[in-house]
Amino acid sequence: MKKASFYIIAGVFALTQLVAARTSQAQEKSSEKTYHKSSLLPQGQRGPGDHFTGIVWISSLTNPDDHLNSTIGKVTFEPGARTNWHRHPQGQMLIVTDGSGYYQEKGSPVILIKNGDVIKCPANIPHWHGASRKSAMTHIAIVPGVGNAAVWLQPVTDAEYNQAALENNDKTKHMKLTAAAIKNHEELLPGHISTLQNTDPEFIELFDNFAFDEVIGYGTLDTKTRVLMILGSTIASQALTEYKVMVGGALNVGATPVEIKEVLYQSVPYVGIAKVLDFLHATNEVLVSRGVTLPLAGQSTTTPETREEKGLALQKAINGNRIDEMYKASPPNQLHIQKLLSANCFGDYYTRTGLDIKTRELLTYSILISMGGVEAQVKGHIQANVNVGNDKQTLLNVTTQLLPYIGYPRTLNAIKAINEIIPE
Repeated sequence: MKKASFYIIAGVFALTQLVAARTSQAQEKSSEKTYHKSSLLPQGQRGPGDHFTGIVWISSLTNPDDHLNSTIGKVTFEPGARTNWHRHPQGQMLIVTDGSGYYQEKGSPVILIKNGDVIKCPANIPHWHGASRKSAMTHIAIVPGVGNAAVWLQPVTDAEYNQAALENNDKTKHMKLTAAAIKNHEELLPGHISTLQNTDPEFIELFDNFAFDEVIGYGTLDTKTRVLMILGSTIASQALTEYKVMVGGALNVGATPVEIKEVLYQSVPYVGIAKVLDFLHATNEVLVSRGVTLPLAGQSTTTPETREEKGLALQKAINGNRIDEMYKASPPNQLHIQKLLSANCFGDYYTRTGLDIKTRELLTYSILISMGGVEAQVKGHIQANVNVGNDKQTLLNVTTQLLPYIGYPRTLNAIKAINEIIPE
């Protein structure tokens, strides 16, 4: 132990000498690209991808000619970057000199490390360390002894890292989030930490436990369908910020870009393009940021010549004789609206591929109950849902999942309409 301490002291002494030398060199060669503007030590070389995740810079501060019996280096992790799991036969010491990050030993909790912290890694204990999600982190790594090189193990998975980020958010640690709320939130939005956790932690505790545990625990709606319905609901509610978050969440849980775009297109005949246009641009921004090439493959199955005929046929297939009755009851000066409904709403949109009819009807129901003030149309599409095979329980499942996003008045109105069309 005394011998190891000697190596560490000698290494730190050598490090101070190197800092002084590097300072002099930096003053003489201030134009050299190997120096950070905020650091007296060289940036070094890019860390190998088979040992690190993300961008890592390594600068060795010792070499065999120094005869220090220690290896000392500066390592800078850009935000989100980290080492693989690894171990050292004789241990390791880390001195954090800038930023903040995480350190974890196998089988132990993750701890937050920041500027000024000193971490002593025990011999042969697998561990990892890296930057936090929003901050770079630099540390000096001191490896005492000879033949004490790292034994590299498996990468730290995104799930492991995201859990570290979640557990070490200061506000999150003080919130009493249920295990189910954390799990469901991570499934949809891995690593996403709302800024409201800093300003409104008590509210986030209430909302997340409700929306991501209590509500999700009701019914058997699969995750992807639930999120697609929330997308439609946020469009109808004009909740652009929430919508953009949920587009990313939809992609995370397996929704395809085509399915997301079809949700968007399906909302146009109900909400109107004036309210959908910003959501269309926002969707494109998210998809492009995720590497999706636009435009997507076309999903239309009609032409200008066939749209009214095919739309009317599908309308009747869903709603039966009710459509003929609507046409007969329409005054001559309003008949064009019925024809436009058949050709545009159904011929242009419902006939598209990308979403099946059962999903489209559930989506229409979600949009309508989120808009409010359209109870007659809600009732019509409750019956349409039944006609295409979506039973009462399915409608109750969807309504419950939308409750956190549309509130109780619209939820209760929707349930009242369900009970009128589908009595117990």
